[in-house]
Amino acid sequence: MKYKRILLKLSGEALMGENQYGIDPKRLAEYAEEIRKIHEQGIEIAIVIGGGNIFRGVAGASEGMDRVQGDYMGMLATVINGMALQGALESIGLLTRLQTALKIEAVAEPYIKRRAVRHLEKGRIVIFGAGTGNPYFTTDTAAVLRGIEVNADVILKGTRVDGVYTADPEKDSSATKFDLITFSEVLKKGLNVMDTTAFTLSQENKLPIVVFDMNKQGNLLKVCKGETIGTTVY
Repeated sequence: MKYKRILLKLSGEALMGENQYGIDPKRLAEYAEEIRKIHEQGIEIAIVIGGGNIFRGVAGASEGMDRVQGDYMGMLATVINGMALQGALESIGLLTRLQTALKIEAVAEPYIKRRAVRHLEKGRIVIFGAGTGNPYFTTDTAAVLRGIEVNADVILKGTRVDGVYTADPEKDSSATKFDLITFSEVLKKGLNVMDTTAFTLSQENKLPIVVFDMNKQGNLLKVCKGETIGTTVY
């Protein structure tokens, strides 16, 4: 295996599956199965999920809602997704811990770095909910921040597209994919990998990002083995 400890970033939208909103149990079960495959290889797994399938703070703000209030609602949405994923993983026999940046002791442990690392060392899957706990920061930033804090080897960004392209492949058929690209090239070309805060944080701490298609069976395991799947930003 190429990586010993990973931080897997999943978008909330990915959990919708074929639905318009909410959580698709079938998609959740598929993700749990993919995660089980890499867990069996001895990889230590931390996970951050977005909340866009339930609520997005930016969208709320554009409709006239207070941005800070909206962002906190978005953080709670990520906790709901975290609980759903935790349930799916535990139903197939995996040990998990959900840690949140906002204190919600009835459903999750508060985020404590040393405790998170200890869980990972013991082979438990750690899900980080509620983003960074601060408004104005995305779950991409939370993923990179937690990845750095727990000394992950890589950020694996599981999306609907199979990598980073010269343009949006869903809109431009002539878009070509990068297998490898440097942080500075991404910035120079103005490509969209993560939001700027997350990206800069990753670059400064020399934490590589792999963008890949999470919905294709077996891809997560292939990425962890070091196969050329998706795009590696380094």
